[in-house]
Amino acid sequence: MSGRTARLQYKVVELSTVDEASLEQTLNTWTSQGWTLENVQFAMRESSKRPSMAFVFFTREGVEEAPDTEDAHRRLQRLSEEGATAVVARGVAPAASPRPASAWERLRQLAGDDDDGDDAT
Repeated sequence: MSGRTARLQYKVVELSTVDEASLEQTLNTWTSQGWTLENVQFAMRESSKRPSMAFVFFTREGVEEAPDTEDAHRRLQRLSEEGATAVVARGVAPAASPRPASAWERLRQLAGDDDDGDDAT
């Protein structure tokens, strides 16, 4: 499984009617879909010995999707274009689009060091 790792998925089912039939139906429905029962937590009322609600917790192993780097690049490109459009819409003249800088070039720009990194200090 190159590029993908297994991860645990969780499912929480809230039952507002807590009786044998609703618990049985919930367990049968979700376990038949590959979920494993982990826990049942009951919410009690002080005035009653019967639970007023139940939370049924299930887990199953899933597959984490490999990151879609092409989609991420497209979204970043769209966001950068939308940002430039928003600047123009506000009446601010956009700066000339410089070529994309490498990470090291950008760090030098941010540090205010415009030379080639041959710092004599």
